[in-house]
Amino acid sequence: MGKETLHKINKPRAIRRLVIWYKRNSAVTSIVDTAASSAATASNVAGNVVSGAGSVVSTAGNVASNVAGNVAGNVFSSAESVVNTASSVVSNASSLAKNTLQPFVFDPLKRLQNSDNILDKVGDSQSNRIWIAVDGMGGDYAPGPILEGCLEAISRFPINIKFVGNTEKVKNAAEKNGLLEILEKEIENNRLELIDSGDPIGMNEEATAVRKRKNASINVAMDLVRQNKAQAIYSAGNSGAMMASAIFRIGRLKGIDRPAIGALFPTRDQTRPVLVLDVGANTDCKPSYLHQFALLGNIYAQDVLQVKKPRIGLLNIGEEECKGNDLSLKTYELLSAEKSFDFGGNCEGRDVLSGNFDVVVCDGFTGNILLKFLESVGGVLLDILRSELPRGRRGKVGSAFLKSNLLRIKKRLDHAEHGGALLLGVNGICVIGHGSSKSLSVVSALRLAHSAVNHNVMDNLSQLQKLQVLNS
Repeated sequence: MGKETLHKINKPRAIRRLVIWYKRNSAVTSIVDTAASSAATASNVAGNVVSGAGSVVSTAGNVASNVAGNVAGNVFSSAESVVNTASSVVSNASSLAKNTLQPFVFDPLKRLQNSDNILDKVGDSQSNRIWIAVDGMGGDYAPGPILEGCLEAISRFPINIKFVGNTEKVKNAAEKNGLLEILEKEIENNRLELIDSGDPIGMNEEATAVRKRKNASINVAMDLVRQNKAQAIYSAGNSGAMMASAIFRIGRLKGIDRPAIGALFPTRDQTRPVLVLDVGANTDCKPSYLHQFALLGNIYAQDVLQVKKPRIGLLNIGEEECKGNDLSLKTYELLSAEKSFDFGGNCEGRDVLSGNFDVVVCDGFTGNILLKFLESVGGVLLDILRSELPRGRRGKVGSAFLKSNLLRIKKRLDHAEHGGALLLGVNGICVIGHGSSKSLSVVSALRLAHSAVNHNVMDNLSQLQKLQVLNS
């Protein structure tokens, strides 16, 4: 049974497990509430008995000290017994809640992700591992964290890595980070190959520098895709240089004027992100470019996000079709007349993360600002919550209870969890990472590249040239 078939079979099961989790969670909440109520009742009983004991002692003092002492001792003995019983009830309630909650303490999305990892391992034993070319010199922290992420991804997904970079610098970084032994082992197992290259295109360099420096790491990695020695490429370096290298070396898809960078944004439904494009490849756009972005995003959402009928939105300042600048008005006409996808109308900024749209198109200038803004939200939100928590012991207790929740919120908003964005519109699978990417981001990006290859995205994207609108 192929991996695609296995994914189709297991997806409904994963969804059913998620539904079951929520139903059980409500039952667990009921049990915990009952346990807490029992504990409170027991505490009240203990309090009443102790209070009665104190009253008896006071009365006994007025009668006779010896008799009072005996009575008080007996009553306190009874009170102690009841308090012990109350403590036992609380302990049993806590144990019951813990045992019931134990199977469900992890996030349901993580369960689905773990299911994907299991499927990946099954697929690894039944199909060939795919080769991915990695620009090991691109990024603010390269090559150390990039190499670390690649080694982690090799152990988790059915992929092999062609790591492109200055061999001497890569080995020095591996030794410095304690990765040399693992690196040599993966090379021996033919799961990682070091390919020598020149220095990367710097972040502050013009994208056209790729035409002059043929030995740059991004060019060498892109050539591997062009020569079919790798099925995808990843780089956390200069995004403009990557796009230029992709256009010059592997070319654009027929009928596509400008490639677009598509980034996944979180929504209220954490199992269904929204694809926003373009987020930086084209600062100045024509209406026809945005129309093509919508066509590219529609296919990506169907293949990789597994959305049967993606809803496309146009980022604008209002929902009404008469709102917006000249670019928005003309693009709206093109998108509303397109029959090959479901156009849902204008999407306001507040609707991007609502989950009402599966794909949102905009020019690269607006999209990049939106992307950078979202990247800051997670950290700012946590800082605000921390500052609002009360000081002292109450604050520490509250922080302890909220810590796991706050970390999950930050994780959902963290760009590192998505790792990279696809460069759509070129004749190959290219994943662009954030310049500050570290090992976690690299692992996530390589998983994205593997998913794109595994779902035959390029086969479906190549069918776009058959559309009349792209040939007119």
